Amino acid sequence: MPTTLEEIEIKTLECKERQTIVHCTCGEDYAYRIWPTTFLIEHGTGKEAKLITVFNISLAPEWTLNDGKGFTLIFEGLSKNCHIFDLKEIIPEEGGFEVLGIRRNNTDVYHISL
Repeated sequence: MPTTLEEIEIKTLECKERQTIVHCTCGEDYAYRIWPTTFLIEHGTGKEAKLITVFNISLAPEWTLNDGKGFTLIFEGLSKNCHIFDLKEIIPEEGGFEVLGIRRNNTDVYHISL
């Protein structure tokens, strides 16, 4: 238990700086992109964790050729009481990424295939 003001401030920052990391693999040789309107949507509450940053994939409208390494998406942290969530790319056309019913784990690091 924190005893000094500095320890309390550090503990508060640790709680606020949560992130959810999603490593994605793609099976086809194809060009991909991700829209900033991609969210993790919690079951039950409908709360949306926003996309913070991406690695090895372009943000729309640019495209990235799939090199077989996949890509990584970093989202805001999920609520502490979230147990299941969906990854949804909400876009004005067909073909958005969607993975439903992802079970939450203790690390908040996930590996999914698209």
